[in-house]
Amino acid sequence: MKNIAVIGAGTMGNGIAHTFAQNDYKVQLIDISQASLDKGMATIAKNLDRMVAREKITEADKEQTLANITTYTNLEEGVEYASLVVEAATENVDLKLKIFKDLDTFCPEDTILASNTSSISITQIAAVTSRPEMIIGMHFMNPVPIMKLVEIIKGYNTSQETYDVVADLSKKLSKVPVEVNDYPGFVANRILMPMINEAIETLYNGVAGVKEIDTVMMLGMAHPMGPLALADFIGLDVCLSILNVMYDGFKNPKYAPCPLLVNMVMAGKLGSKSGEGFYDYSENRKAETVSKMFQ
Repeated sequence: MKNIAVIGAGTMGNGIAHTFAQNDYKVQLIDISQASLDKGMATIAKNLDRMVAREKITEADKEQTLANITTYTNLEEGVEYASLVVEAATENVDLKLKIFKDLDTFCPEDTILASNTSSISITQIAAVTSRPEMIIGMHFMNPVPIMKLVEIIKGYNTSQETYDVVADLSKKLSKVPVEVNDYPGFVANRILMPMINEAIETLYNGVAGVKEIDTVMMLGMAHPMGPLALADFIGLDVCLSILNVMYDGFKNPKYAPCPLLVNMVMAGKLGSKSGEGFYDYSENRKAETVSKMFQ
């Protein structure tokens, strides 16, 4: 298994491509947008430069990693020889189902199809293919080159052989695979997203401001990053999508997204990627932008 196709050149996709390429796998990085591919490759190069500066890798290692990645805007061409495909597109059910239908058509019969989804049912994704036993969740954590955990999600029909191959591959990337069953949010987001949502509710109810809430969680609970800053880092639209998946899946009101989160996403305040969320990221500032509503 040396040819790995990665669908999506965004934050997760380019991180996954980086990780495989650095471990000497040949990577086909695929995105419908050439601009996104260029941006993704620039991000990988920047992250590798940082590793060279810290003497984690050599300049030759960096050049080999970049040489291991080939970019494509055509899905069929990109997956033609793939042993494994890792889909890392936007967290949207309809989009993922379409991608997997296409992958099922374009990929060789023995290709394992994995999704980096953070909440969407692997069983549902597998149902639109003719190879449900070879569909699996491979949920990396962000930033992918650094974080060790990979949630490996078995759908209802995922074979043990498929699981074993993907778990072994994760170990070869120096990751720690953890087997998880296929329920909305899996483990990481089923626990993390309600915490983030509760932090937003705390702000929404005027209990404390943005910095105050994050400070309590960092200093009181030893979290490396406060939940509101983490939400900005993940993307508020992504947080909302995951909460909606869990709310729809469990029909439990405890997963209902806070109205403030809904309004911020509708207003285009998506966090660091849009320049503003709970913090202001313009001109390298991190000033509160939401807590002023409660002053």
